[in-house]
Amino acid sequence: MQKPCPVVHFEMPYHDASRAAAFYEAAFGWRSKKMGPEMGDYVLMETTETENSRPTTAGAINGGMFPLKADHPAQMPLVVIAVEDIEAAMERVTEAGGRVHGSPVTIPDVGYYVAFQDCEGNNAAMLQPQT
Repeated sequence: MQKPCPVVHFEMPYHDASRAAAFYEAAFGWRSKKMGPEMGDYVLMETTETENSRPTTAGAINGGMFPLKADHPAQMPLVVIAVEDIEAAMERVTEAGGRVHGSPVTIPDVGYYVAFQDCEGNNAAMLQPQT
């Protein structure tokens, strides 16, 4: 039996990074960090206290925001699920009736990432953390 894979991150698209970050900072007290063009203009969002970039509150997750791009799939909020082996997880998604969106990409100092669609049409993503 497959061991449960936890939700470890969330992602949301943005039209305007500064405006979106300011909204979540003002509305919920989140902290943002713009990663710059070398990281695809990603914006990290801390929703809870962290230590070594990891949440210190049990059950809490942090997230990020990405720029909307017309030629990319899954341009909506996503949950990100941690997996031990992304290739094996991609096979399980497909065998279970889902569809993987392309090949995994490497996120420097983070791990391997790929988006997918479940059997109901919901989009999500998976991450094999760097060890």
